Amino acid sequence: MYRFKNIKTVWFALLAIVLIAASCKESTQQHQHATASQGEVYTCPMHPQIIRDKPGNCPICGMKLVKKESSNAKLNDIQLQSLLKPTNEFVVSTVPVTTMHKKDVSTELQALGRVSYDTRYTNTISSRVSGRIEKLFVKFRYEHIHKGDAVMNIYSPELNTAQQNLIFLLKNDPNNTILISATKEKLSLLGMSSYQLDELMRTQKIAYTITVYSPYTGHVHEAGNMNNLDNTSGLRTDASQSSEQLSLKEGMYLQKGQPIISVFSTEHAWALLNIYTNDQNLVKAGDAVTIIPETAPGNAFKSTISFIEPFYRSGSKTLTARVYFNNTDLKLPIGSQVKALISTSIKNTEWLPEDAVLSLGIDKIVFLKEDGGFRAHKITTGITNENNIQVLLGLSANDEVAANAQFLMDSESFIKINQ
Repeated sequence: MYRFKNIKTVWFALLAIVLIAASCKESTQQHQHATASQGEVYTCPMHPQIIRDKPGNCPICGMKLVKKESSNAKLNDIQLQSLLKPTNEFVVSTVPVTTMHKKDVSTELQALGRVSYDTRYTNTISSRVSGRIEKLFVKFRYEHIHKGDAVMNIYSPELNTAQQNLIFLLKNDPNNTILISATKEKLSLLGMSSYQLDELMRTQKIAYTITVYSPYTGHVHEAGNMNNLDNTSGLRTDASQSSEQLSLKEGMYLQKGQPIISVFSTEHAWALLNIYTNDQNLVKAGDAVTIIPETAPGNAFKSTISFIEPFYRSGSKTLTARVYFNNTDLKLPIGSQVKALISTSIKNTEWLPEDAVLSLGIDKIVFLKEDGGFRAHKITTGITNENNIQVLLGLSANDEVAANAQFLMDSESFIKINQ
């Protein structure tokens, strides 16, 4: 019995020692934490339970301890109704905010394009009489002809009859100047040149075939297929896609007024520049542009944006800007590639930092500051320039938004936008 009491006494003594040691250790740790909280605190990035009051290495992994940033910021005056709002509409936070700022933007944009015919200088040679092609002098597309070159010889019964009438008047009624003048005017309108008409009056012999001369200079194209029209959209595309024989052949019959060939001027051309979506609100007619030809980089020239087509061409996701220029001296090949440097500017527009705007695909949102937190709000944006994004609609000058919209977005929830 006495021995059992001694053993019991020993156990009680041991338990008391353990309790006292644990109490001292806890007191020491609390003191260390209190001391560390008053000054700088260092912790291990991999083992956050390791806390020291001075720099050093982690006793577990050996990594260098880093300074732990502490913040005493508190959310004050948070209303219960704010906390009860859906998290995909409203965010309770104290992140930094920003507002819109106005500035003028001047920038230089790059664009690629190609040289094409200036269709304002496209001309068509039509048949003035009905008849048969006896001789054809141009047979292929893209043949270069000059003003005054012979195009074809045509036989026309109507022309022969008009010639016979003039010869009859010259022989039988030479003093009837009014009727002779009217007959000469008719022959001129039917396509006879002044030289051919003088030769007819001199020889008084019928010319059974009349030569048709080109009144224009340029490349020959099919009259009924002037720019290789796209059948799916009806929009003109580049004319330089094929070089085939003309459908006109010797022996074919023509109707009065029928288009024969089209002549595309090579002295006047335009550069068609592709303007991508991000730049479309920035580029406008009248902007200065420098064109650098691919075939002759040393012959760069300055011009202006002449016209921006108000539609997307078939199969294209870019707008097309036209730059008219005189190609007489440059002689740039039609269809050749060019590079363009467009100088443009926007005056007195509103901008936000790019980080403040969150893209949800088509929609752009910001987190608008309200009492108690931030509300997701849709805005309309323009271009992006130097980490700033243009704000077109949706905010006033005094509205405050979260400086970092991505920080407030819950990646696992869908944001409901309140407009």
